[in-house]
Amino acid sequence: MSTPPRPDAARRPGELTARELLRWAWRQLTSMRTALLLLLLLALAAIPGSVIPQADVDSLAVTRWKDEHPKLTPVYEKLDLFSVYSSPWFSAIYLLLVLSLVGCIIPRLFVYYRALRAQPPQAPRNLSRMPVQASYTTDLAPADVLDRARTVLGRRHRLRVAGDGDDYVAAERGYVREAGNLVFHLSLLIVLAGVGMGSLLGYQGGVILVQGSTFSNNLTQYDDFKPGGLFRQGQMKNFRFSVDDFSIDWLKDGPRFGQARKFEAALTYRVGKGEPREYGLKVNHPLELDGTDVFLIGHGYAPVITVRDGTGQVVHTGPTVFLPRDASFLSYGVVKVPTAKPGQIGLDGLFFPTFEMVDGNPVTVFGDDLNPTLSMLAYTGDLGLDDGRSQSVYVLDKAKATPITQEDGKPLRVDLQVGDTVELPDGLGSVTFERVDPWIRVQISQTPGKEVALLGVILALIGLCCSLFIRPRRVWVRAVPVGHGDPGDPAAAGEGTMDGTGGTEPMTTRVEVAVLDRSGNGEMDEILTTVLSQLQEASQS
Repeated sequence: MSTPPRPDAARRPGELTARELLRWAWRQLTSMRTALLLLLLLALAAIPGSVIPQADVDSLAVTRWKDEHPKLTPVYEKLDLFSVYSSPWFSAIYLLLVLSLVGCIIPRLFVYYRALRAQPPQAPRNLSRMPVQASYTTDLAPADVLDRARTVLGRRHRLRVAGDGDDYVAAERGYVREAGNLVFHLSLLIVLAGVGMGSLLGYQGGVILVQGSTFSNNLTQYDDFKPGGLFRQGQMKNFRFSVDDFSIDWLKDGPRFGQARKFEAALTYRVGKGEPREYGLKVNHPLELDGTDVFLIGHGYAPVITVRDGTGQVVHTGPTVFLPRDASFLSYGVVKVPTAKPGQIGLDGLFFPTFEMVDGNPVTVFGDDLNPTLSMLAYTGDLGLDDGRSQSVYVLDKAKATPITQEDGKPLRVDLQVGDTVELPDGLGSVTFERVDPWIRVQISQTPGKEVALLGVILALIGLCCSLFIRPRRVWVRAVPVGHGDPGDPAAAGEGTMDGTGGTEPMTTRVEVAVLDRSGNGEMDEILTTVLSQLQEASQS
């Protein structure tokens, strides 16, 4: 009877089963080449996040960018370019990189662990063929030479366990290098775990606070809030703080004229029911409140504007946040007054911290508020606040509004300096510029895994230093008995040979020493000389 053909016989060359295909895909994913490629791809994918404003970092900049680029905004929103680091495509690259790294690292951990526990290798058959070797003879017996070699090399080397009949001593040092490799690869997993904990369990939010205002740590107080996947509102700590003052040290001369050198916000904070405390919040010097960090990341100006309607009633007063548009702090802002009578009033325009006319154009020549000036256009009518749609406080809906005009029909521009008041035509009311208050933008974040990630980074540095600076080497010492005048006689015994008078001729021992460097160090001749001198000193003692 003929045997039935195996199922594999019908497969075409190169055809893989589902299991083989999965194994092949896993091997490709966990190769070091794929990990490096994914790392490069992740770096390229992060470029849009550093060029395009990100909603979780500065939602105000995102709003301003959308206003300036209305045609590109829908495309960017479809591609999640305003939230690159939380987009599905970026997350997919990141997760593939994590899988690839884990698949690369875990097998190597076992390799390095076995290398860390391994014994030195056996001595080569012919030590004289080693690139760095030497030999000498001694009157000591081979056993005594090997004992002394173990004593000398055992101080700083790991010795191979001697077997029956071994005529050599094998020693190796530099195992800390393997420990460094092990720690370095393990630390990468620790860093990934720490970053993952922070992303899943933590949160990050931002808020703009005008000087004199108070912030309490609850969701309603944030301008933008980005929680982790496993974040729970109960994790938020009970604290609050007030912005008492904000100061900037402006450079008023020299090559860096006009730049700010120092920012400091004077805060008064309280954690839970504790006593109030003061803190000077600076850039790169966050305030830590019960495991939550408060960072100073931006500042600007909030002109205090008072609007009276046609009846003379104050319908709006207080600081209005204006957003900087460039390094000179030329800022844009909006005022909305839906309760004004006889009609709603809207203002939008620019704030000039240090106003000057240059070649007939209004400019700000300095970031400090030395000559603060407002220049805004006025609107009345329906501002779109009653149709139920959400609306940014930094955008004025002019679709149904009517520009307020002067007698000549030109749009009315409200130009104000501190203390000025402009009357609106047609009995609509008036606008007064009271003063300028500074505002700061703070980022508040809770990152539970940052200590774990920091530990991983420290371990990675330690492991990397061990891998780079520890130089592993191997040393072999072989002792072979030889007859006097016949150093190559393998039959010679350690008790001597008969001479012509019938006595015994003393035996000698040939000692061979070889050194092998595993890191390419060129100092092996010096090390060989040191080992030889130590062995010969031990022989003479």
